Amino acid sequence: MHLSVVITILNELDNIRPLLAQVHAALEGYDYEVVYVDDGSTDGSVRLLKSLEDPHLVVVELRKNYGQSLALMAGIDVARGQYIATLDGDLQNDPADIPAMLRLVEREDWDLVVGERVDRQDGAVLRRGPSRAANWLIRQLSGVHLRDYGCALKVFRAEIAKDLGIYGELHRFISVLASLEGARITQVPVRHHARQFGKSKYGLGRTFKVVSDLILMLFLKKYLQKPMHLFAQAGLLLFTVGALINVYLLGLKLMGQDIWGKPILILGALLVLAGIQLVTVGIIVEVLMRTYYESQNKRPYKVREIKRFGGVEVPAPRLPRVARNA
Repeated sequence: MHLSVVITILNELDNIRPLLAQVHAALEGYDYEVVYVDDGSTDGSVRLLKSLEDPHLVVVELRKNYGQSLALMAGIDVARGQYIATLDGDLQNDPADIPAMLRLVEREDWDLVVGERVDRQDGAVLRRGPSRAANWLIRQLSGVHLRDYGCALKVFRAEIAKDLGIYGELHRFISVLASLEGARITQVPVRHHARQFGKSKYGLGRTFKVVSDLILMLFLKKYLQKPMHLFAQAGLLLFTVGALINVYLLGLKLMGQDIWGKPILILGALLVLAGIQLVTVGIIVEVLMRTYYESQNKRPYKVREIKRFGGVEVPAPRLPRVARNA
C-alpha cells in the first residue's frame, strides 16, 4: 500500500459522500486506502460508511467519543500505507492538495509536509483571530517555526506518524511531536473551503486546553531528557531567596527586634519548602525518565541512517535497534 488517507469524523453524515468523491478524484492512479475513523457519531455516519461498497474504504468505529487525538492515533495505527495523509472530514481541506505534498515527501526527502491555510474560510473572531495568537505563541515557545500549526492536512512518512504519541489533545501539536522525533518538516500553501454541512466542533473554549498542552510541549521539547535542569533550577532559586529572607530575619531577631507575625517570615518559610519540594520532584522525574528509557530498551536519540563502506544501514522503525542492510 503506497498511501493511507486518515480521516477522523464526529457527526459528519452529509460530508462523507462528497469528501470520498474528492479523495478518489485526487488520487486516481495511486495505490491508496481511505481510513475513516468514527469518533462516536450519533447521526448515522457509521451506518452510511458501512453501507458503501468502496474497495478503497476502511472503516474504524470507536466504542465512544474519545476525542480527535485518540481517533487520529487509531487511524494511523490501522493505516497500512508507506505514506500517511491526514485531513478533516468537514470538506474544508481539499484532497487535491495531497499529490503535490506527497511528491515533496517522496522526492525531496521531507518526513512531514504540513498545509498552510493561506486564505482561511472561517470566522475572524472565533477562529482566525485566536488561531493567529496561538500560532505565534507556539512558534515562540516550541522552536518549531511554522506559520499554521492547526491545519489538519498533513502528509507523513509512515514510520514518523506511527512513532508519534498523540495522547490527550495533542493533535494540535503534531508538528512539534514530529520535531521531537527528529523529523524534517516543511510547510506549503493549501486551499481551504468554507464549511457547507454540519457544525464546527471548535470554539473559544479550547483556548485553555491549547495553553495547557503547550506547557506540556515545552517540557517535552526542552526538558524531557533532562528534567532535573528544570525542577532543580527553579527549586534552587526559590530555596536561595527563602534562605536569604530567613537570614535577614535572623539578623533582625539577633538585634532584638520582634519578627513574629511578619508576612515576610511566612514568605521565607514557604519559599524554602517550595524549593526543597521542587528539587525532590526533579529527582523523582529524573528517575522516572531513566526508567522509561531503560525498561523499554529505548534510547534518548534517533538515528536516521548509518553509512558504512559498502552499503547503508538503517535501523528498522519500531523494532529493537538492530541495523538492517539497505
